[in-house]
Amino acid sequence: MSETQPPATQPAAGELDAAKLVYILYFISVVVGITAVAGVIVAYLKRNGAPAIAASHYTFQIRTFWIGLLFAVISAVTAVIGIGVLLAIATLVWYLVRAIKGFMLSLDGKPIADPETWLW
Repeated sequence: MSETQPPATQPAAGELDAAKLVYILYFISVVVGITAVAGVIVAYLKRNGAPAIAASHYTFQIRTFWIGLLFAVISAVTAVIGIGVLLAIATLVWYLVRAIKGFMLSLDGKPIADPETWLW
């Protein structure tokens, strides 16, 4: 008898566990900001050698961290003129949408279609 391999489109069991952990750390970072740093470190460490599906999530997570940090700094700088508060709210919504979308796709075992996008 020959062993059957899972379909190529389905990730192996546990393949996306670290990606899910990073998304959870990103969710927690909305309240405790430092966990996002831990999440991006995990994503950087796991990305090399990861299968394509997991690598798309890690790339998406890394970009989410750096783009979010960029807009957080811009929000802080422009807060003195008032627009920064609105930009901070928009950044938070953008961050949460990306994290929720990525987490939902990781639960389904699907890759991020365009992990290098600035949107979602």
